[in-house]
Amino acid sequence: MKRVVITGMGVISPLGHDVDTFWKHLVEGKSGISPIDTFDVADSKTKIAGLVRDFNPEARWGRKEARRLDRFVQFALAAAESALEAGRFEPEEVDRERFGVFVGSGIGGIQTFIDNVNLLNERGAGRVSPQLVPMMIANAAAAQISMRFGAHGPSMSPVTACSIGNTAIGEAYHTIQNDDADMMLAGGTEAAITNLSLASFGNAKALSTRNEEPEAASRPFEADRDGFVMSEGAGILLLESYEHALKRQAPILAEVIGYGASSDAHHMVAPHPEGKGAYLAMKRALKKAKVAMADIDLISAHATSTAAGDLAETKAIKQMFGDAAYQIPVTANKSMLGHMLGAAGGVEAIALVKSLQENLIPPTINLQNPDPSCDLDYAAEGARQAALSIGLSNSFGFGGHNSTIILKKFE
Repeated sequence: MKRVVITGMGVISPLGHDVDTFWKHLVEGKSGISPIDTFDVADSKTKIAGLVRDFNPEARWGRKEARRLDRFVQFALAAAESALEAGRFEPEEVDRERFGVFVGSGIGGIQTFIDNVNLLNERGAGRVSPQLVPMMIANAAAAQISMRFGAHGPSMSPVTACSIGNTAIGEAYHTIQNDDADMMLAGGTEAAITNLSLASFGNAKALSTRNEEPEAASRPFEADRDGFVMSEGAGILLLESYEHALKRQAPILAEVIGYGASSDAHHMVAPHPEGKGAYLAMKRALKKAKVAMADIDLISAHATSTAAGDLAETKAIKQMFGDAAYQIPVTANKSMLGHMLGAAGGVEAIALVKSLQENLIPPTINLQNPDPSCDLDYAAEGARQAALSIGLSNSFGFGGHNSTIILKKFE
């Protein structure tokens, strides 16, 4: 089995469009949540979100090209470009037949879909774009990345709801381990902040309605948490075999050593109340990584700020680690980012890599009055220095999909 390392990272998020800015704001405890001012939310119960601002696709690719790409694809392409640039990608150094792309989206091009439904209803079938389907389908991001960089290797778009980022990274890790590719771009992307999405999630009572305090709305593990905050963006990582990275003299940022996946087999939107699937994903990732529970220095929690989800994950961590669970710091990036849906796992993996590199744990903000049942160490007092070697990141999604990755500091 080949060793798999991370050599490049790219992020588009409400906290920044590059890794350094994103990381700086994360460790400062800055919230990326703000009032929605990009469309009319007068009828929406929730009027806040984690918006990606000052993103100009036309400046990157020109007006004609940008208009052919849904926003979720634009985010993915921009993050992939950054990851390849950071990884010192030179096309002539890479066998394109062994260069693949695993990038998914939970919802795909929903804004393109809405726009064309409106055209159909208002102006007739003749006004519907012939580009509708290739723009909106969930695999459009992986396809566009593959075409842009000539990646002829394995390509797919895992659709595991909000666990997509970890699923993509984990499956890419397996692909390289098994010598089916030398290099993979992996992660997730999402641009689903629309009136339709807000209405559906809002009517399901899944979203926070703390509209007067947007920066305080995402409150993982807090006693008065009232739901998640929708967010958008992309997180893409460049993975490759250790030998391939050495040959290219690429920067090695961290190593992927474990991946586990599971299903709750319980409910379409509610987690298993005891966190069974989350526990199984962590258990399998630890087994794959061949590390002891005592070796885990940090847990990056899925922690969406829902009552059921945060409690189930806390129970799963306790079941997995026993009494030692109280000694492992847990960080919740979504307290600042909101829930980036299909992009969450990739973005949170990037944050975990930075934590391992800098021995620094981002804070869990907005946690002043913890839920008594959520009683682990959530690093609520601010960014924390700590000796970090191995970190575990959880991602869970609707349908009971669970995925866990384990990353190791590269030394």
